[in-house]
Amino acid sequence: MVLHNPAVRWGIGLSGGLAVAAVAFFFLSGTVQLVAYGIALLDIFVTPQILKKAAEQQ
Repeated sequence: MVLHNPAVRWGIGLSGGLAVAAVAFFFLSGTVQLVAYGIALLDIFVTPQILKKAAEQQ
C-alpha cells in the first residue's frame, strides 16, 4: 500500500495543513485565525504518524 512510503504520508499531512492554513489566511482573522494555524501545524505533524500506524496494522 502507498502508506508505507514516508513521502506519501508527509505529503498528505502537508497538503492538509497547507489547505487549513490557506483558509485561515484568506478567510479568518484574530484569535480564530491563530487557532486555525495551530490546527494546521498539528495536521502537518500528526497525520503522518497516524497514517504510519495505519500502514503498520495492514
